[in-house]
Amino acid sequence: MNTYGFIGVGNMGGALARAVCRKFPRETLLSGRTSARAESLAKELGCRASDAHTVAESCRYIFLGVKPQTMPELLSDLSPVFAARIKRGERFVLVSMAAGLTMNTISALSGGVPVIRIMPNTPVAVGAGMTLACADPSVTEEEFSELLSALEYAGRTDRIDERDMDAASVVAGCSPAYMFRFVKALADAGTALGLSAEKALTYAEQSMFGSAKLALETGTPPDELETAVCSPGGSTIEGIKSFERAELDRIVKEAASASYKRTKELAGK
Repeated sequence: MNTYGFIGVGNMGGALARAVCRKFPRETLLSGRTSARAESLAKELGCRASDAHTVAESCRYIFLGVKPQTMPELLSDLSPVFAARIKRGERFVLVSMAAGLTMNTISALSGGVPVIRIMPNTPVAVGAGMTLACADPSVTEEEFSELLSALEYAGRTDRIDERDMDAASVVAGCSPAYMFRFVKALADAGTALGLSAEKALTYAEQSMFGSAKLALETGTPPDELETAVCSPGGSTIEGIKSFERAELDRIVKEAASASYKRTKELAGK
């Protein structure tokens, strides 16, 4: 039996597979919507490619990397495989990363299989991600710990209550796209001031990375770090005043609210 299997190796599934294969390449199976995608990634990561049914019938931890809209169809197709395994007394766990779908929903669709629900973000591909996780009562502490250990090279993990998952997934899961948009806007501003596109992008990216690292490693609140950069009457404070006039805080809250609303819609809530 393989330990880890992925059904769906798109952006998120592929990113998590990269992290898991840094630790367990020989214990991992990949399957994708197309065999070519799974085979290419498996060759790169040093693991093996297969198909969804093989993953479903042979892996202990089965990552479901498909969109919420297609989850019912997938689990309907695989539920006979799961039922046969349960009848044989095999122990296995589904690991869902589908936005908005509760553990109860996944378990019901799969015929009562234990479920761990995670919400990673794309930086897990480079070991700098944030993965939120919760488990249903049928998952043992040993199983939950083993799964989190497998994600060691994905970045940080945090166990949360499922009731907080949708909100937390906006802040951790959607936010990289927000960050990339800000980085691009800052780089574009740099080119407008006369910098080359390459240098402006490098400066913006490194500053985003360094700022997050400074906040995480010092534990200093963001508002205090902001104040430390802003000398009274200096250049930086003028930019901050511009953000305030444009109501940046309101814009960010509206973006988060829009993402949260869509998460609920995808789950039919």
